[in-house]
Amino acid sequence: MTETVSSDYTFRGRESWRDPWDAYRRLRDHDPVHHVPAGRFPEMGEFWVLSHFADVFRAARDTTTFSSAQGLTPGDNAMEMFEGRAAPIVMLDPPDHTQMRRLVSRPMTPRKVANSAPAVRDFVDQRFDEMLSANPDTADIVGGVYKPLASFVVAEYLGVPEVDRMRFDGWTNAIVAANADGDIAGAPNAALELFGFAEELIERRKVDPGDDLVSDLVQAGDESVSAEWIVGFIFTMVAGGNDTTAGLLGGTAELLTTDRQQRQLLIDDPTRIAGSIDEFLRLTSPVQNLARTTTEPVEIQGVKIPADKKVMLLYGSANRDEREFGDEAADLNVLRGVENPLRMLSLGSGAHHCLGAAAARLQGTVVLERTLARFPEFEVDYEAGEFAPGPFVRRYERLPFSPNS
Repeated sequence: MTETVSSDYTFRGRESWRDPWDAYRRLRDHDPVHHVPAGRFPEMGEFWVLSHFADVFRAARDTTTFSSAQGLTPGDNAMEMFEGRAAPIVMLDPPDHTQMRRLVSRPMTPRKVANSAPAVRDFVDQRFDEMLSANPDTADIVGGVYKPLASFVVAEYLGVPEVDRMRFDGWTNAIVAANADGDIAGAPNAALELFGFAEELIERRKVDPGDDLVSDLVQAGDESVSAEWIVGFIFTMVAGGNDTTAGLLGGTAELLTTDRQQRQLLIDDPTRIAGSIDEFLRLTSPVQNLARTTTEPVEIQGVKIPADKKVMLLYGSANRDEREFGDEAADLNVLRGVENPLRMLSLGSGAHHCLGAAAARLQGTVVLERTLARFPEFEVDYEAGEFAPGPFVRRYERLPFSPNS
């Protein structure tokens, strides 16, 4: 008989993000298709939560049954902020999604992303130097390195001119903070200014194209790629490409602080670093959960879910499911993916596999290479670290860093 553990799913934020893993395990073991009735969470409505890897994996890949077109969060207002605007690519289903993805994926291939490695490396070293010159003993590595890096990379891919980078960083910080609270309206001025800047950038790239995503989209000549759609894509890149990177990097620093043996494996052979990033992505799961909407009735593990209902895909639980990763699923193993590529869900799967996957892996690789090369004895004070608000992305907002343990 299935045991109901009704208190084990909650919308987290800040301190409650510190250790969600035991609650996830109880859901996997006792209530893997967990029903949340309407009224339990204000404004979220009725929804179901999937916590087994196999169930989340199938749902993520089945865009016919589990649609993204009604938004990626529970509740009826998930698409409210996009009313009157073109829906972002992450909220499109095939075939519309397929057509748009084909256009935006060209500059995001691993080969093209690799070309930016020297610039990313120089930026990381520069930020470390500036951070430690101001705070030589203990500094906040999130504010000093991780957040600026994510904003820098997004700006590079979008082709934001150097003269506009400071303004762009300001908009990015405001929008990411508001997005973390689940209330993008909390940064109305930043959002409006970013939309206006995006429209100006599109016009500029029509006559002066560069080697960037916006130029590629403008020059595509596809009638479906309107200026409005490009503006929405820029907004999606800003909102989705920053806090997730900070989540990966902060969580990775914590894991290497607590597991010195695994750290030593990477120090002894730095060629292992690139191959270890998927294991860090698996355990950190920056995006902990997102929703889909059923297009027809579906039955999962004997539980019937009606059509037109939200289903939360609990990536953070799925990525630690013992049924997929064995009894040591919760343990860091930087060699886990050496023989066989990891099937993990931190970057999605199927049609909605993360467009920025190569960029995320590159940033993780470069930061880890430079950190271990320069500060092999570093540590972060994760107990003093502060988590950001917001129920969907788990990331440190502040994380004290010492170059020597």
